[in-house]
Amino acid sequence: DEKAKTTRIFIPSLVTDNKFFLNSYPEYLNRLENLSEKDKKALRYGEWDIFDGQYFSEFNRDIHVIKPFPISEEWRYYFTCDYGLDMLAGYIIAVDTQGRAYVVTETYESGLIVSEAADRIKAQCKGYDIYQYLCPPDLKKRTNDSGKSVLDLFHDNGIHFTITGNSRVAGWLNLHEWLKPFEDETGKTTASIVIFNNCTNLIRCLPGLLTDTKNPMDCANEPHELTHGPDAIRYILDRRPVPAKI
Repeated sequence: DEKAKTTRIFIPSLVTDNKFFLNSYPEYLNRLENLSEKDKKALRYGEWDIFDGQYFSEFNRDIHVIKPFPISEEWRYYFTCDYGLDMLAGYIIAVDTQGRAYVVTETYESGLIVSEAADRIKAQCKGYDIYQYLCPPDLKKRTNDSGKSVLDLFHDNGIHFTITGNSRVAGWLNLHEWLKPFEDETGKTTASIVIFNNCTNLIRCLPGLLTDTKNPMDCANEPHELTHGPDAIRYILDRRPVPAKI
């Protein structure tokens, strides 16, 4: 069946690529420049990850998503995660000598009990010299049946976490600062935190977070599935309140 063998591919194109149109309507670019910031980003620059109510409107795939590259031995690795039976969202973060952060690998899996989650984390971190394993303070809560906390259970399974802070509003505002684009020493537009393109769920979830309608300083908890990866990143940046812009 020849029809079943056909494929589709998306080839991005900007209005500036259509020289014939611009020659006929030279005023069109000026019209786009006068649109609202959201509409201008979409129609002028092709940034379709933006929408009304988006919390991280500064997210731009061309800036924040990069191809993996060999990491310098001088850089330090951290592991950070958000864990529950609904989802283990775990990330290895490499921090360079200037303090900029690179999200290197991702584990994103639901339905794991603690021993299984610990095994996934060990497999993800194999071959990496992890300086610190980070998790939120809610893992310290003790269960009624065993009297042990989730933190204790991870410790029993060989994962020794350090507790981070969990201030939502301050944490999200801090992540805004880390995502804010700037020009580096070479003149390239980048950000203090960028993501390797193999971390597909974080790349999907981060720009999908909505603003809380009752508190515009916070992001919404729904859809909850979108919050796990961004929460994990928020936890590690709690230890780094000032983003590097060198």
